[in-house]
Amino acid sequence: MTDNDTSQKQPQTPPPGRTGGKDPRTYVVITPCRNEEDYMRRTLDSVIAQTEPPTLWVIVDDGSTDGGPEILADYATRYPWIRVITKPDRGNRAVGPGVIEAFYYGYERINPEDYTYSCKLDLDLELPPTYFATLMDRMEADPRLGTCSGKACTRVNGELVSEGRGDEMSCGMSKFQRRTCFENIGGYVREVMWDAIDCHTARYKGWRAASWDEPELRVDNLRPMGTSQGSVYNGRRRHGFGQWFMGSDPLYYTASCILHMFKEKPYILGGLAMWWGYVGSWLRRVPQYDNPELRAFIRAYQRRALIKGKAAAIAEQEAERAPFWNGGKKS
Repeated sequence: MTDNDTSQKQPQTPPPGRTGGKDPRTYVVITPCRNEEDYMRRTLDSVIAQTEPPTLWVIVDDGSTDGGPEILADYATRYPWIRVITKPDRGNRAVGPGVIEAFYYGYERINPEDYTYSCKLDLDLELPPTYFATLMDRMEADPRLGTCSGKACTRVNGELVSEGRGDEMSCGMSKFQRRTCFENIGGYVREVMWDAIDCHTARYKGWRAASWDEPELRVDNLRPMGTSQGSVYNGRRRHGFGQWFMGSDPLYYTASCILHMFKEKPYILGGLAMWWGYVGSWLRRVPQYDNPELRAFIRAYQRRALIKGKAAAIAEQEAERAPFWNGGKKS
């Protein structure tokens, strides 16, 4: 189904065997996209092939100028649970805040209470067939698990290799969340590093965030990291700005940049670009995320991680914040 008039929330026909909000394993996928013609068929086909497909998939065309809209229209005609929404063109690709703006353009046109879970999904990747079923299984087994994902991977000699996202974070490209958690944390921040801020906020409120590097959860990232806005170096500098915005500890982030200099291509220069993105933002006194308590919470975790390692630091933080978890109930 295609939809150019987006002023009203509209009921959707669920896939065969699905019953909308009555089924506890219902989930809605929201996909912002712009000029993804080269990749979208693989994403579309991999979602259609899921053992438990979405109850509703809202794809927000954010001003595409390629052949993508025609492809999306074809799929929406064949699958009634795919809904395409056309957003007015801003004239350029905007990573971070632009993506989340497009996400909300779709999210605000559904009734979230019809779904137990939601997913923010990019349209330049390929999912294994049990991806969503596995994540729902993990959620059902752990009530405190608020957001989770598989690992973003790239192909090396034909094998999927994780890009190294920490186990304590869910990946932004295929981020799955419990609706009650999403509402409890106030949704996504409309800025770069939104996909880390949500995980830290969830932990602060007593939830858990996680990702796993397992065959049934490895996501094939078809677009190299950082290339969606011109170059890898732009992406690395943007990451550094995002860490500054989020409030990351300078010593922790410097150590992270040094690690990336030798771990990830482009060697040396990539890590330097990350570091300069952070330091340059500091020198220019760029405003940070307006939540001092959360920034302090993030820095405390990072300093602890430098001494004890990430896993131990996260375990301690989760234990400390457990009393603050209320399952997302409104107070």
